[in-house]
Amino acid sequence: MRQYIYKTLHPHIFQGTHTRRPYFEGWYFKLISADEQTRYAIIPGIFRGQDTAKDHAFIQVLDGMNGRATYHEYPTSAFWADKKEFIVRVGASEFSLDGVKLDIDDDLLTLKGTVTFSRGRGWDVTPMQPGVMGWYMWLPIMECYHGIVNLSASLNGGWVENGKTVSFVGGKGYVEKDWGQAFPSAYIWMQSNHFDTPNTSLTASIAMIPLLGRSFRGAIVGFYYQDTLYKFAKYTNAINEQLKLTDDHVYWTMRNKTHRLELVAERISGGLLLAPIRTEMHKRVDETMQSTVKVRLTTLAGDVIFDEIGRNTALEVHGDLDTLLKAK
Repeated sequence: MRQYIYKTLHPHIFQGTHTRRPYFEGWYFKLISADEQTRYAIIPGIFRGQDTAKDHAFIQVLDGMNGRATYHEYPTSAFWADKKEFIVRVGASEFSLDGVKLDIDDDLLTLKGTVTFSRGRGWDVTPMQPGVMGWYMWLPIMECYHGIVNLSASLNGGWVENGKTVSFVGGKGYVEKDWGQAFPSAYIWMQSNHFDTPNTSLTASIAMIPLLGRSFRGAIVGFYYQDTLYKFAKYTNAINEQLKLTDDHVYWTMRNKTHRLELVAERISGGLLLAPIRTEMHKRVDETMQSTVKVRLTTLAGDVIFDEIGRNTALEVHGDLDTLLKAK
């Protein structure tokens, strides 16, 4: 029980055990160079399926400029995580609050180097609301959990990819994570921390959440601006005023007791990432890192607080979208 409480209050650290099945856990590192011409997502993690033969650790690498994605599989023995801090190793690579140290060398890719992250703000963690999912984090029966590790980090360092030197000096980064049994059956997720106003970040997701034989539409949105994190979530009684998809855009508006947040994101094709289902890392998810998102934050009286476009936006729109759009 003591370990369960500690882990719940520290959602950024490894949450898994060696006995839970099916189970996955992965961290998402987004890295954008200073000139915004180099964009990567690095995703380390572990998967334990219903069939032990499917068990493995992994590192996914997505080049956000050309959509090339590679999946690097390791035996579970190559995965190690600290019990008290966020330090994870997959093979010869290491991941932590301080950044990524990559050492990948196989038939798909050679990628070696270190990129450090400044320790920016994550989501607030309190006993009543231990992280981005609020009090739902205390429920041991959720199919998928979500955590925000670093909303906006300054980057330093770089790596060598297939003989080419890549610099992230002066760039920006973002870190989040997911863990549980499987990804939701349908979801929309977007993230950007490239706005004209410095130190501004958006992370937003809406998904079908199974719970006790039923499912509901759950939303988690955080907009960080001028040292304030504006939260719009199911557990804060925020209301979805609009969720609409076209071939080219996502239109999404939420309001809480004091503010309204309007999001309009471009839908652009990207690279295919593997995502967990109960039996294997199989579900292929199209993620772009070349979208934009228009963010407009107002008071309920209509006073405009923020109205800008976020660049280098990561966007995923996946699954049974008809159900997601119709759900309450």
